[in-house]
Formats: sequence, structure tokens, C-alpha cells
Amino acid sequence: MSIDLRTSAARHDEVLRRRLDLVLPLAMEAGDLDVWIVAGREYAEGAVLRSMLPATWLSARRRTVLVFRRDRATGAVERLAVGRYDIEDLYPSAWDPQVQPDQWSRVAEIVAQGDPRRIGLDTSAVLAHADGLSASERDALVAALPDDLTARLVSAQTAAVTWLETRLPEEIETLRVACDQGHALLARALSSEAITPGRTTTDDVVWWLRQQVHDAGLPSWFHPTVEVVRPARADDDQTERREGFSARLPETVIQSGDLVHIDFGLTLDGLCTDQQQHGYVLRPGETQAPVALVEGLAVGNRLQDLVLEQFAVGRTGDEILRGALAAARAEGIDAIIYSHPIGLQGHGAGPSIGLWDSQDRVAGSGALPVSPDTCWSIELSAWVTAPGWPDDRVRIRLEEDAVFDGVALQWLDGRQTELHLIGPSPTTASPT
Repeated sequence: MSIDLRTSAARHDEVLRRRLDLVLPLAMEAGDLDVWIVAGREYAEGAVLRSMLPATWLSARRRTVLVFRRDRATGAVERLAVGRYDIEDLYPSAWDPQVQPDQWSRVAEIVAQGDPRRIGLDTSAVLAHADGLSASERDALVAALPDDLTARLVSAQTAAVTWLETRLPEEIETLRVACDQGHALLARALSSEAITPGRTTTDDVVWWLRQQVHDAGLPSWFHPTVEVVRPARADDDQTERREGFSARLPETVIQSGDLVHIDFGLTLDGLCTDQQQHGYVLRPGETQAPVALVEGLAVGNRLQDLVLEQFAVGRTGDEILRGALAAARAEGIDAIIYSHPIGLQGHGAGPSIGLWDSQDRVAGSGALPVSPDTCWSIELSAWVTAPGWPDDRVRIRLEEDAVFDGVALQWLDGRQTELHLIGPSPTTASPT
């Protein structure tokens, strides 16, 4: 993997321009907005504002205010920057401080034109993605607006979610490439290239992954986790037996017979992946993983299928959660489902489909409906019977990324259907 920064920046701006042309009108229509004000100060940019800046703008400049005005008759959206300068060729400047020294007063003048019925602000009690306008900035804006306009202020949550979650075809293709790269790194991390049994620690593998991504010139949006589960032993600590010895301790040495689990993601051209896979460390003389683990992975795959089958436009995250859990119970699967949107953020804007500690509903975001042209991280786990392991069971935790086209949810780059097998490799050094 190799990233040319200049090429990447040009690609970013090309996609942003197409998103402004195609997705922004859809977002404002979805939110039933006549005007949408997106504002933030340097180093305090919300998710929406950050996603609307060109590649060379690494932050807001002083205070950056974007104003979008929608023509209800045609659906066309006018884009303005209430700032001293044009923002590239995306947002022409609509403020001359020599004529109107106060920036918020100028915003009020622009907003008043056209007598808008609904004026959207990035405020939300439900989603952080749609809550980017700080309290002080909102106070300053409200103070500048006449009373008849302040009465028309509404949350732009629906517009913000639509803007952030909707993926163009070229963005979906980028995510396919990113998922392929993520899968390739997971395969290497769950192999003798990165793991020498009896020597390599879980933290070694974590930093090996971070280094590989860094060396490829890619950002990481979260720190990976690497854990092991190993068969029960008579001398095991009772806490370890109850937890299945699922360890995140830096000095946990990976041993033969361990089931290794990795949670990992990377970012490519501003789009995030989120993947979880398993590997098994072969014991001397073994050529395959224990049958219980092989069958357990198949159960996890079946649970994935049941979640995918629940997707339909307009269904809420809570409805998908309850439907998938009911289907799992009907097949005797002991399931936990905690899936989420993915895209510009690793945990993206849109409906939540369960949380690991909330398997009935997710307050707020669980009530949001599913939309087409969105991407998802199907994250879940299943407890499966595994004689000889702690409490005679093992938890299979899987996470793969998929795209919903409005008809079906499909994997962006396939999924794990076989355990990675890790064997001894005396000639390969452990990662440091």
C-alpha cells in the first residue's frame, strides 16, 4: 500500500464536489430545510463541517460559516461561505467585513432573504454527529437573528444524518479497496509473520498492526485490540475461567492452542473500516483447528446471515435488532448484536442496531430508519458450545463491513468463513 498525498487530496475534493451537487440537496429535502447553517470555530469543528471542508483546509479558519439555501420549487441548493475568502471554488464568499463588520449579522441578513420556513442548525440530543454547533456559537447566532426567524430554527439532525451516511458509488468502491486492505493485514497479523507462539504478546500484535498501517501512509481511527481465549486448565484462576481468559493485558503471551481475536480498522480517503476476525494457534502435530471452533465460526456466519436478512428501507435499527434476535433464538443461537453504520466515521451517523449492553433497544439512535446507499459494520457475537474450554463454551466475535443498496445488504469484501491457522515459525521474528 502506498498513498500519494497530492493525488489523494485531488480525489477528496472531486468526491466532495459531487457530494455537494448530489447528496446535499437530498439531505436538505430529507430534513425539510429551506436554510441550513453549518458553522464552527478553528479546532472546534463538528462532524458535518469537517466533512464539508476541502483537503487543504485541515481545520476551520477562525470562524467558518457555511449557509445553504434550498429552492423548494426546483430543489437547487445555493452554497455560500460567510467568511472573508472563498473556500476554494466550492463556496463563494458572501461577506465583506468593510460593509458589515459583524459576521453573525451578515449571516442573519443572508438567512432573512427568501423568508425561509425552516432553518436548520447542527444541534441534536440524539447524535453527536449532528450536534456540532457549540453553545456559544448558537447563542451568538440567535442573538443576531430577529425573533420571527429564531422561531423557525430547527434541528438539522435528519439532514446531517443523510449527508454523513449516504455513499456515492465511488465512495463504496473506496471502501471495498479499504476492506480488502484490512483483510490482507488481518491475515498477516493472524499468521506466523506476526505471531511466534510462546514469544509474541497480544500487545506486540496490536503495535505490529498500527505500524503496518502507519508505514502505508494511512490513518488509524482506533487502537486495535488483540485478545486470546484458551482451553480451561485445572490450575486456572477462577476469574480467568469465568471470563474465558479473554485478555487485553500487554504482556499476555500467545500460546499454542489459543483462539486469537482481533478488532481492527483503518481509514482510506477519509472512509473507515471496522473488522473482527479469529485465528487459531496450532498445537504441535495439529493441522486444523478443533471442531468446536470450526463449527462455532459457522454459527457466527449464520448469525450474520440472519442480521442481513432483516435489512429493509425504512426499518429502524431497533426493529432490525429485535427481528434478528428473534430469528437467532428460533435457531438456538445465543446471540448478542451491536452493529452500526460506518463511513466518514468508524461509528457512523445513522441507526444503531443494538449495543453490547442493550439488546432490546438503543435510546434515540435505535429509532432512526435505514436508508439506501449506506454502509454498515455488522458486528455481533455468538456463544457456542466448546467442551474443554472455560465453562465449556467460546464466544465467537465477528465484524465485517457491508453496503445496503436499498434492496439487499452485501459484503464489501466478503467475510471470514474459515479460521486463520497460525503455526510455529522459528525463522520469523516476533513483531516489536
